[in-house]
Amino acid sequence: MRISGNRPGTPTRLQHAAAFHDSPADLVRRLVPVAEAAVHRGEPVALALHPRTEDALRSALGSAGPSSSLRSLSGSGPDAGSGQTVALRRARELREITAAEGPVTVLSEHLSDLDGPDGTFWTELDAAANVALADLPVHLMCFFPEMPLHLAVLHGARRNHPLLLVDGELRHNPEHLRPHAVLADTPVVAPELLGAPDLRLRFRAWQLQEVRHAVRQLAEATGFACERVDDVVLAVNEVATNAVEHGGRDGELCLWNTPDGLVCEVHDSGELPDPLPGLVAPHPSDPRGRGLWIARQLCDLLHVWTDQGGTHVRIRAAP
Repeated sequence: MRISGNRPGTPTRLQHAAAFHDSPADLVRRLVPVAEAAVHRGEPVALALHPRTEDALRSALGSAGPSSSLRSLSGSGPDAGSGQTVALRRARELREITAAEGPVTVLSEHLSDLDGPDGTFWTELDAAANVALADLPVHLMCFFPEMPLHLAVLHGARRNHPLLLVDGELRHNPEHLRPHAVLADTPVVAPELLGAPDLRLRFRAWQLQEVRHAVRQLAEATGFACERVDDVVLAVNEVATNAVEHGGRDGELCLWNTPDGLVCEVHDSGELPDPLPGLVAPHPSDPRGRGLWIARQLCDLLHVWTDQGGTHVRIRAAP
């Protein structure tokens, strides 16, 4: 089985492949040789699988040997509606693993519960992964059902993955497109509506102090610790500053106090040239481009989307 032509221990950039299965049993059968090949290369194996699939894989590999090299990535959690956020979280985890242990193989499984209304969550997630993980020595193998509920899942899979795993071999994918081209055809979708906000504020550049005050006041009333209040205020300020600097003369702030924490949306009328901003840290010599990167680091969710009305950013922060 030829999974990679690289010598063991040779650093690589992201290798992102798609594979397809026709049943849960077939999925496990296809996962086993990929995991065994990674262990043979001396790589750790990180899993983003359904618990049932992970248990079956560990059982198939046995209690020793390859099975002992497996580790589970964190779950998608309440932020799974944003492929951008999931991709960034995975990038953080994998950056820590690769910094300590070198190249890593990741086995990921399509989960229908995360499809959303049309299945495009996976298109967004894989496009974002191509950006957020681009510089990491990661072999990311994504397994999809041959007949998912939404055809958009297969459509996105075939365009987002540079490689296809076919009969145990990695092959070039002629349908592959770069992330921006993929999302130009399948734009990032808006999150679920939350209803009327607890606070709505129109602002211009000279009113950013009012934005910060409004966020601080609601965060403190929600029970955020002082340091966490500062984090949220900084994150929203960065997004609001971007709105008035690049999105037009004014913006709109909406705030909700929810059981999961504080939710903030910033809206402006501008066009966004990059559909996945802030997923990669800017170069230290670059004086600009840090706002959304900083905000993503400080919040539990940051989701960016555009429509005919302009550019929109939703932030969620738990206390």
